[in-house]
Amino acid sequence: MRFHTAGESHGQALTVIVEGMPAGVPLDAASIDRDLGRRMQGHGRGARMKIERDRVEILGGVRAGETLGSPVALLIRNRDWTNWEDVMAVEGTPGELRRRRVTRPRPGHADLVGVLKYDRLDARDILERASARETAARVAAGGVAKALLGSFGVDIGSHVVSLGGVVATVPDPLPDPLNEAADRSAVRTLDPAAEAEMIRRIDDAKAAGDTLGGEVEVVARGLVVGLGSHVSWDRRLDGRLAGSLCSIPAVKGVEIGLGFDGARRPGSEVHDGIHRAADAAADDRRGGFRRARNHAGGLEGGTTTGEPLVVRLAMKPISTLMRPLDTVDLTTGKAAKAQSERSDITAVPALGVIAEAVVALVLADAMVEKFGGDSLGEMQRNYHGYRAALGSRWEALAADRALAGEQS
Repeated sequence: MRFHTAGESHGQALTVIVEGMPAGVPLDAASIDRDLGRRMQGHGRGARMKIERDRVEILGGVRAGETLGSPVALLIRNRDWTNWEDVMAVEGTPGELRRRRVTRPRPGHADLVGVLKYDRLDARDILERASARETAARVAAGGVAKALLGSFGVDIGSHVVSLGGVVATVPDPLPDPLNEAADRSAVRTLDPAAEAEMIRRIDDAKAAGDTLGGEVEVVARGLVVGLGSHVSWDRRLDGRLAGSLCSIPAVKGVEIGLGFDGARRPGSEVHDGIHRAADAAADDRRGGFRRARNHAGGLEGGTTTGEPLVVRLAMKPISTLMRPLDTVDLTTGKAAKAQSERSDITAVPALGVIAEAVVALVLADAMVEKFGGDSLGEMQRNYHGYRAALGSRWEALAADRALAGEQS
């Protein structure tokens, strides 16, 4: 599976093409819209969220509520386009656009490197596409991937573990369903005491013209052992996840399981002991084995273990500041203050929803790779056959030993 997005932040719309979906997967706009709505929530979001009411339009690849096996085409219209038609017109007047150029690049944003790389004079040619608005399209694409994963009992959720330097206490075990609990919080955290302090720091940052970063955790439950592979670098699932997640704007770090904390511990405190499951047939999703804990975060050797996949992401503070930093004007070459654009104080609560979508896309691709077929029915037959083989593994080994004993 793969996907492509197109569109600018203040253009007419965002578009998405998702390729590789098998036929027969139930899909409706309402399920995608729910995640689009979740992405727009959270204390600290900017005025743009009061304008947009993101809704997906399914333009192709779906009929009668099921995918057809052809590319799925999605559209999200930008309501704010009406306020930007003159600036973002496809056939705008050069003179008018020249007078409204953005020439004071923001430190930390793509503005400067973009105008240098693409030989532009107006940083708006860069910032419109580099904007995190593009992540709405990824959430829509992730909704398609979630529909496929849901057909195999896989559920993905997220929650905020730190924001603005406030670290939440994470309950163990996590609530199930995770998103239902996290979405009740204004900052999508599971710690009420931390929530109050996070909100206070967001309000303080807004008053100071500043922005805040933080960390989120994504958890995928219901995965079968064997997705991904150790045999080639580009098939390792941890690498695929890290690369995809780091492509989200402002994400600067990804860790799986214990992550960096594991680097500070001895191996005896890091690796997860392996035990034989009491009932291999009932625990076939894990191959008849259980782990004493899940410090590996559900991955070993680039391959799923059947335990929950646990990934954390670090997001830097948003680079658009209401009290701008120093920069250089691209036209005059003189010192200046950076451009101010309408922006959020923090997007950490939204990051979890976006990361869910990205994780879903990577996992759906791994599912198609492992159990691939032209239809959902074919994939399910392959999947259930694989699980049946895992569940009967001990019996098969015992039969082989018995046969070997007879032959000797």
